[in-house]
Amino acid sequence: MDIIAAYREAGTYRGAAEIAGTTHKTVRRVIARHEAGGAAPERAPRGRNYDGVAALVAERVEKTSGRISAKRLLPAARAAGYAGSGRNFRRLVAGQKQAWRREHHRGRRPAVWSPGEHLVIDWGAEGGLHVFCAVLAWCRFRFVRFARDERAETTLALLAECFEVLGGVPGKVLADRMGCLKGGVVANVVVPAADYVRFAGHYGFRPDFCEAADPESKGIVENLVGYAKSDLMVPQAPFGDLAAANAAAAAWCAEVNGAVHAEICAVPAERLVIERELLGPLPSLRASIGRQVTRKVDRLSCVRFASARYSVPVRLIGQSVGLRTDDGRLLVIMTGTGQVVAEHVLVAPGGASVRDEHYGSPRPATPRRAVRPRTAAEREFCALGPTAEAFITGAAAAGHTRLGPELAELNTLRAAHGEQAFAAALDRAVAFSRWRAADVRSILGAGAGVPGPKAEPGDALVLDLPVVPVRPLADYAIGGLS
Repeated sequence: MDIIAAYREAGTYRGAAEIAGTTHKTVRRVIARHEAGGAAPERAPRGRNYDGVAALVAERVEKTSGRISAKRLLPAARAAGYAGSGRNFRRLVAGQKQAWRREHHRGRRPAVWSPGEHLVIDWGAEGGLHVFCAVLAWCRFRFVRFARDERAETTLALLAECFEVLGGVPGKVLADRMGCLKGGVVANVVVPAADYVRFAGHYGFRPDFCEAADPESKGIVENLVGYAKSDLMVPQAPFGDLAAANAAAAAWCAEVNGAVHAEICAVPAERLVIERELLGPLPSLRASIGRQVTRKVDRLSCVRFASARYSVPVRLIGQSVGLRTDDGRLLVIMTGTGQVVAEHVLVAPGGASVRDEHYGSPRPATPRRAVRPRTAAEREFCALGPTAEAFITGAAAAGHTRLGPELAELNTLRAAHGEQAFAAALDRAVAFSRWRAADVRSILGAGAGVPGPKAEPGDALVLDLPVVPVRPLADYAIGGLS
């Protein structure tokens, strides 16, 4: 039966429900809709338990530009009479913040990067190790290096290394308001530090700074910092030393710059070749960064720094040079031109870092003691040249204490037999380690027909011995026992 007819028949909701086979609530809704002309009756709005503090929340959200948290605002709401749950109050605050942002949207636009225009830099830290990140905006070429601190000289040195890796200088370097690069702020305008201004003038770029507390304006490098932490620092940590960390960073950069970038659908290393043509040229000399100390090159062609010695080219003996430490290295710089003439890894006090190329030849395996004749007999004997020097050196090494008095006898033998025969005899004496004057006299008496050693050092000595008659073993047998 129809619900309306059943209601007319029974006159009650429950009676009509029994007749129609439904519930009394359904009957009530149907009768109310019928009496309203067929449309659903208007439902009276239900109040919420936070309606009394909604105005307070809207005021505080407006006052704090949508930054206040529900946790901080809840005590004030409790004092104003709110008795509901914290979860329901968080819904109110979230809704008010969303409404405020719709009315106060900043109208941010996506960045449009031009080739050769922007390099974006930033610092990050993870596990006590600081990471410097830079992105060449148009080609998305990424540069990552590690350091022990975030001081101004460290930042400028890594920025100079970044320019060298890129092969040019972009028009602007965009950074956040780093304390190491910021000299001050006037009317929200950042004044760069004096060292940063000199550095920018040397390389030919314009410093640029983001708005305060606005990481979205340089999100291109913020993403790189997070990527370097998650993909490089966390999987490979801990690093043994800073050099190993930077070697790993260089290998990681080569890997990511050689893969297709998801944003530009191109390989950053390949696009860098195109953008490099629009970058400014690198200066002929790297800028002088940080504090320098002056040292004079001593007679050993070395300079002293922190109680250690470091070699420099011998042509600089007696000149003054500048020393600067950079990332665990010591740089030796010409004070007039700024040219780096030597580079060493820092060593402990009392140590020495010596480079063979600074002296023109490698260090000899054993120290060479030169033969310097002083007496007339010594000068006469040493006039033979290297053969006489080799004879004196060998005799001294063998402990021949009578060498000095016997030089006069050797000079006499030289005069008697001639210089050529005497030199040959000395060569033979050196070859067979015969160091006395009597030995040289015997060699001269034997003449030039004696055999000499033909084998190289280390080879077996084979001599042609004379043939002599031999007897068979049977000749030595005892008659009855053989």
